[in-house]
Amino acid sequence: MIEFQNVSFSYEKGTSVIENLSFTIADGEAVGLIGANGAGKSTVMKLLLGLLSGEGRILVDGTEVRRDTLAAVRKKLGFVLQNSDNQMFMPTVYEDMIFAPLNYMVSREEAEARVDKVLAELGLSYLKHRYNHKISGGEKRMAAIATVLAMEPEAILMDEPTSALDPYNRRIVINTIRGLSQTKLITSHDLDMILDTCERVILLSDGHIAADGPADEILRDRALLEANHMELPLSLCGRE
Repeated sequence: MIEFQNVSFSYEKGTSVIENLSFTIADGEAVGLIGANGAGKSTVMKLLLGLLSGEGRILVDGTEVRRDTLAAVRKKLGFVLQNSDNQMFMPTVYEDMIFAPLNYMVSREEAEARVDKVLAELGLSYLKHRYNHKISGGEKRMAAIATVLAMEPEAILMDEPTSALDPYNRRIVINTIRGLSQTKLITSHDLDMILDTCERVILLSDGHIAADGPADEILRDRALLEANHMELPLSLCGRE
């Protein structure tokens, strides 16, 4: 479970980016975090990962996110970056995937078993010994997801997981996300993907929650979306 309890954050003495934000994400829930640029989505992710520190309380499975608990909290959270080049930093897919488990003191035998299991489940075994600089953008995005899954996190955070992908690879990533059993928090401007993968949506506007509810309801509400500088998902245009 992920909990934000009256969380506020501002950069230096400027205007608050997040103000008195409170929400709870249940175990296994898939939540889309949406909003226009500057709404506070990236700040929420950074606060959850402990990259920023604000006021209020953030808890992951009952453990408060603080400097002294970061190591324990981050073992429970996997983060898929928007730019896979920033995530895949080892020479090969295998070396990237085994890096975090070994760093978390998992035995090499178990770590290798995790790598093989995840690759097989995702249909990516052929990538295991491929060099990261020689695989396609879609393959690299899938490899980044595999790298996170090898950590066996309880929750997965994703930042624009379908950005810059062609339609074929975008669909592969969407189907993969839908098949994940972990708790998921996904930020994206791709509202069709959010509609396809999330049961619930939290709409941020100027650091506040403008709406929180079923994805199918919020993403069909043209007036609500337009009031918050967003548009209907393309798949719903003309159907609302």
